Amino acid sequence: MKETIYTQNRELSWLRFNERVMDEAVEEGVPVFERLKFISIFTSNLDEFFMIRVGSLYDQTFLAEPQIDNKTGMTADEQLSEIFRAVAPLYKKRDKIYLEVKRRLADKGVSCIGIAELDEKERTFAAEHFQNYVQPILSPQIINAHHPFPHLINKGLYVVLLLKIHDKTAFGIVPVPGTLERVLCLPGDRCRYILLEEIVCEYIDQIFDNCKVQAKTIISVTRNADVNVSSLVDEDEDFRHQMKRVLKKRARLAPVRLEYFREIDDKTEKFLREKLNLKKEQVFGSRAPLEMSYVFPLLDKLPQQLAQVVTYEHFDPQPPKWQVPGENIMKKVEQQDVLLSYPYEKMGPFLQLIREAANDPNVISIKITIYRLASKATLVDYLRTAAENGKEVTVLMELRARFDEANNINWSESLEDAGCTVIYGMKDYKVHSKVCLITKMEKGRIKWITQVGTGNYNEKTAKQYTDLSLITANQEIGNDASNYFKNMAIANLDGSYSRLLVAPNSMKNKILALIHGEIQKAQQGKPARIMVKINSLTDRKTIDALSEASRAGVQIDMIIRGICCLLPGIEGYTDNIHVTSVVGRFLEHSRVYCFGEGDEMQMYISSADFMTRNLNRRVEVACPVLDPGIKKQIMDIMNLMLRDNVKARNLRYDGLYEKKRVDEEPVDCQQELIRQALLTGPPPEPMQEAPREGFLARLKRFLFS
Repeated sequence: MKETIYTQNRELSWLRFNERVMDEAVEEGVPVFERLKFISIFTSNLDEFFMIRVGSLYDQTFLAEPQIDNKTGMTADEQLSEIFRAVAPLYKKRDKIYLEVKRRLADKGVSCIGIAELDEKERTFAAEHFQNYVQPILSPQIINAHHPFPHLINKGLYVVLLLKIHDKTAFGIVPVPGTLERVLCLPGDRCRYILLEEIVCEYIDQIFDNCKVQAKTIISVTRNADVNVSSLVDEDEDFRHQMKRVLKKRARLAPVRLEYFREIDDKTEKFLREKLNLKKEQVFGSRAPLEMSYVFPLLDKLPQQLAQVVTYEHFDPQPPKWQVPGENIMKKVEQQDVLLSYPYEKMGPFLQLIREAANDPNVISIKITIYRLASKATLVDYLRTAAENGKEVTVLMELRARFDEANNINWSESLEDAGCTVIYGMKDYKVHSKVCLITKMEKGRIKWITQVGTGNYNEKTAKQYTDLSLITANQEIGNDASNYFKNMAIANLDGSYSRLLVAPNSMKNKILALIHGEIQKAQQGKPARIMVKINSLTDRKTIDALSEASRAGVQIDMIIRGICCLLPGIEGYTDNIHVTSVVGRFLEHSRVYCFGEGDEMQMYISSADFMTRNLNRRVEVACPVLDPGIKKQIMDIMNLMLRDNVKARNLRYDGLYEKKRVDEEPVDCQQELIRQALLTGPPPEPMQEAPREGFLARLKRFLFS
């Protein structure tokens, strides 16, 4: 068994990170509606945690050989017990914070109303809404020998009733319709609303009029969603069809959690636990709504003047300072490397690059890996235009991007319809890299423009997540990217590359080599430094190498938003390691690896965290940053984050987070980067050129108009 003195369990570390997300809902500097958003994010994070992580551990309990956590020595059963024990107080904490945020929102004029708080006019309105719109589509059911216990869909909302029928106890169950809007705005000048499940729960007695309703509650069941895709693979079946079957299977997997709203009687709880095969510790009560995705669209229902009071000051991503209005991006990149820093800068220049490539007669191909896209994607329009203009367009679409599978299936079909070549990556290895390659033929010579990013080509999340996007005409990097796409097309994971680090075959070994290079410097009495910004650190070999570096005297600063299985500050093991986490307005998502100092420093941006799944079981790419100016720009961001004393928290030796002491001027790194982006003001926007219509599009219009 490996040393566990300086390591902690990944699941418990994640729960502490998610608690950090919830803590933003009590920060005085956060506008009150944004606090409600943080509670919603905490809730959806916890939902996914149960679906995936708890689901995975649940599956492990059925294996013949116990699976042992290599950071703590715990079995899957022991980890589940620790998780359930750690989650229970988080529900109580969320209840307290939610009720306080709810009160503060009401003080600002936004009130979430319970049935008991409705005035006479509102109660009449709610009753009529139930009669006219809700009751006609309800599917109530008595549960008995002729009406078996129904399948409860994952995270669906239900009203469960304890009934008395002719002196016999029975149960009824009613799904809250998912086709109706959750939020019912109440009449009047005030901004008051009630949730659909409360209306159903209040008036459902009218349907069970042949029974006596003794008790009722609102519940939700969380199911294991960690589907093993490999077990469902049929080599003779198209992978896209396989993924459609996976999505159907996910909805019917085993329950891992039962939640109830406000209260539940003992008979109903016992009945549900028996039917769902759940233990007592898997049942959680909540005074906050059980499903909180309604929070984000709720903002659109608020009057604009009120919305401005309760949310962050509006910010639009700015054009990068290197961009000259009307300038051709491809020509710019051929002169110098450029960097986009989201969400402070727009994704527009990258999209403009693809649009230019789609219409440039010298461009012969565009190749790109796609993991997640927005539901509306300009990028797809430009790729389709490129294909219709006769370019070779290859899209490596990862259909296994969890919870985005259906969206990616739809986009892959759309791209194929336009003439793009769509491939689906590697069996058993998700393709998580963010690489785009434009190939040009000029004067008989091949030239490449390569883009490598830390985040998805998602035009929506590019305004919400911090990510870096490097665009370069470096021909060594371009040659590597060309070989990378060739290897992906022939399912070769063992390609060799001169500049790019590619997982799973070479990235981990190179990272370990770079760490050991700093160890050798320290042992020789030379300055040695490692700076890393990632989302999670779980890989045991990497953790042990960092501990070895610390013992050798290497100074290590890590900015890790989420899971960190390494415990810093453990005497004799991790004394020289400092870990900070930044949770703020934007989701910190970029990955940067820095080894060494000064001119000799080697810097990479990457799609990969230091997790075993990323380094061993995914296809990832890290790209060196060679331009000194871009290196400085990224290093300035890293140093600013390390100076943050408002949103940053230090990870302690015991796995808990603590606020920094504010002895000097407060520094909020994200707010400062917003300020810097706005400093010079946006240049005037050029006229947007519409995508040039391709030959196939013109032909279709001619034939069918």
